[in-house]
Amino acid sequence: MSPAENGGEPGTRFVAEIREQPAALRRLLEHDAEIARIAQEMRDRDARLVRLVGHGSSDNAASYGVYAFGLLPNWTAMRDSITLTVHYGKPLDMTGSTVIGLSQSGRTPDVVEYVKGARTAGAFTVAVTNDPGSELALAADAFIPLAAEPELAVAATKTYVNTLAALALLAGHVAERGGELAEGIGRAADLMESGIPGLERSTAKLALSFSYTGRMFVIGRGVEFATAREIALKLLETCRIAAEPLTATDLAHGPVAALDHLFPVWAIASSDGTLATVQEAATRIREMGANLVASGTAAELIKGAAFTVPVPMPEPALLSPLLSVVPGQLFASALARARGLDPDAPHGLAKVTLAS
Repeated sequence: MSPAENGGEPGTRFVAEIREQPAALRRLLEHDAEIARIAQEMRDRDARLVRLVGHGSSDNAASYGVYAFGLLPNWTAMRDSITLTVHYGKPLDMTGSTVIGLSQSGRTPDVVEYVKGARTAGAFTVAVTNDPGSELALAADAFIPLAAEPELAVAATKTYVNTLAALALLAGHVAERGGELAEGIGRAADLMESGIPGLERSTAKLALSFSYTGRMFVIGRGVEFATAREIALKLLETCRIAAEPLTATDLAHGPVAALDHLFPVWAIASSDGTLATVQEAATRIREMGANLVASGTAAELIKGAAFTVPVPMPEPALLSPLLSVVPGQLFASALARARGLDPDAPHGLAKVTLAS
């Protein structure tokens, strides 16, 4: 039963869990010593090829993990194919690999099967999940608890953000910079907590301008491509908008031709080496007459945006996706309600992430 059916306002769970994200990040940090031990095991085994697997928001987080391991310990990380090994039965030599299975519920069948097979094939396997008693947690060599507590809204929020933070912290410890990342996550939680009230107000106003929107591109680059994928998923799930994530560069390779004044673009800009590509994409978007929403730590450096939703810069900058996803989450919540939908009860979806 949705909150609206139970006498409450639509979207109360979704918004409440967005607001709970700072506290969830602080709970994750209580497991820092466990994460450091797992990182030490990865180094001891010299398991330098990191294979990340998951679906939905977990797969979006895996996009971030590729950069966390690449930028911190300089290890190669990849979003691996579950289908190749689980459904086509292709055996792989996993020696020298760390396999990280991502599932908020810990009950995603093919992720569990992949992790079991990888462990047999010589990988060091790590489960990242919200349920310590789940099949995934029990299948892996090691387990990182998301510590998000029960997540009842169908659209993932705090489990997604905690998955990002867990991957950043694990990569940080592998690089022997765990203390720096832990402190940064704590500061990011503080920035998020202080910023959410203002973002709720600004995204509520923004949603009114897009209440009749049926399609949207969401663009990012580098670490923020994960954010683009996650915001697009939230819009699909809760607002029934045909939202497609693209890298800022991919936009120019065909999709830009679809843009017009009825086809807006949400762009996430970070103050890093990817900023110029997002700025170039913004120029093309304006030339096509499309409305542009600029968000992220460098939102105010995107010229000509119809709407700007900035977030503060964390330190290290690698942690910017912890903050940049929040405007998109809040926008999806507000836009669903503006369209007469209940973001707590998306059409055709059910929740499985219930454990703490």
